[in-house]
Amino acid sequence: MQKEKEMRLRFPPSPTGKIHVGNIRTALFNWLWARKKGGKLVLRIEDTDTERSTREFEEIIFKELNWLGMDVDEGPNRGGDYGPYRQSERLEIYQQQLDKLLREGKAYKCYCSKEELEEMRQQQKEAGEIPHYDGRCRDLDPAEVPGDADYVLRFKMPETPEEIVVRDLIRGEVSFSSEDFDDFVIQKSDGMPTYNFAVVVDDALMEISQVIRGEDHLSNTPKQVKIYQALGFFVPDFAHLPLILDEERAKLKKRSDEQAVYLGEFREQGYLPEALFNFLALLGWSPEDEQEIMSREELVEKFDISRVNKSAAVFDREKLNWMNNAYLREADLDRLLELSLPHLKEAGYLDKSSWLMEAGRFSGEREPDRDWLKEVIDLSREGISCLAELPAEVELFFTELEQEDSEAAAQDFQDPEVREVFQRLKAELAGLAGEADYSEERINQVFQQVRKETGIGGRKFYHPLRLALTGRGSGPGLVKFAWLLGQEETCRRLELALEQGE
Repeated sequence: MQKEKEMRLRFPPSPTGKIHVGNIRTALFNWLWARKKGGKLVLRIEDTDTERSTREFEEIIFKELNWLGMDVDEGPNRGGDYGPYRQSERLEIYQQQLDKLLREGKAYKCYCSKEELEEMRQQQKEAGEIPHYDGRCRDLDPAEVPGDADYVLRFKMPETPEEIVVRDLIRGEVSFSSEDFDDFVIQKSDGMPTYNFAVVVDDALMEISQVIRGEDHLSNTPKQVKIYQALGFFVPDFAHLPLILDEERAKLKKRSDEQAVYLGEFREQGYLPEALFNFLALLGWSPEDEQEIMSREELVEKFDISRVNKSAAVFDREKLNWMNNAYLREADLDRLLELSLPHLKEAGYLDKSSWLMEAGRFSGEREPDRDWLKEVIDLSREGISCLAELPAEVELFFTELEQEDSEAAAQDFQDPEVREVFQRLKAELAGLAGEADYSEERINQVFQQVRKETGIGGRKFYHPLRLALTGRGSGPGLVKFAWLLGQEETCRRLELALEQGE
């Protein structure tokens, strides 16, 4: 018997591949609603597709849920009172319920071959009918069937038309006619239950009170309602989430081409889990106050399944990038450093480049100074949407100086006033008492002092200086950039600019 006031939700992925953002959005809505209502979330692995299901993909499911911070209350990796939590371990349970339907005359064996079924469909098409199973085995005399004939089990839909009502927390009551459904298969010829049957048995025996899933399952729901009723089970409420569309308003594909659609791809590209969590929560739902950047706790507090839209949600990557940037800007630098290292290593930036060595930026045999790296990341993180973009953003700190337009730079460096600025800056910066005095504050003081003494300001002061230090016409703040370059390297680059302008 269903326990009163206990909300039980479930997330039942199939371990047949990497987990798609559509699947994980469904898991997230279940998680939010369970946490909001003090209910329990069950993880159930639907692995009856024996050819495609693997434990490796199952581990990926566990990994991705853990990465997003979505803990479950029951499941194959947590245990619980309603297991087993893998469908492949529940075959005996399904058989008991199938046998019950057979005994009670609510299901029957169908011996039609694939060839017979195809011929039946073809004749129906030629007659202008919608292809359907015509029930020819429904009242078949068992004596007429060879004992070793293959068969499937079919569920008996009502002979007299009736209305099937689905209670949907998002769409309200949705009505279907039983006439629209033929006697469908609930057990395949190899003995495996079909999805529509297994999911009902699992949800009923695990006492799931609300089924939150994608709207692509809505058309299956009338069949499932009839199975619930035939087995004498409690029929839960349903909530069918809107589809997720891409920017072109086409259904988000379940394969990765140029754009990421699998959760692991976002992790590998350096999206923060809290940013993706926040973004996915807004795919088809929004709080009353329309706030967009929300903590996990705020999302739980504000989430309401009844506010989920009926219309499709658009996976706006530009918005995701904006949101991830907002989280990157606020993230702890020690954490960002650890997340950034794989990207910097892959780009080859943590090798011992000459100027980094000469500037003393390597604290050990293999890695640059961690405090220096954190400052570089801090300066650069405002300009990136994910950590995969970091190498391009910090390239100036890890490669030898190279002018984007050497001829134009040389012309700027030939200007007598510009040369005076470079000479004065080089002398003043070199005169600072080593690293202890070479601080952002002192560098800024030197810049302002030279500007005042030379009377050269604005673009004529900063543009050539930026070219001299970075080789580019735009980029990070020059004071902090010069500080991160270090005293020797900054002076060396000013000297190179002077030589280039001769």
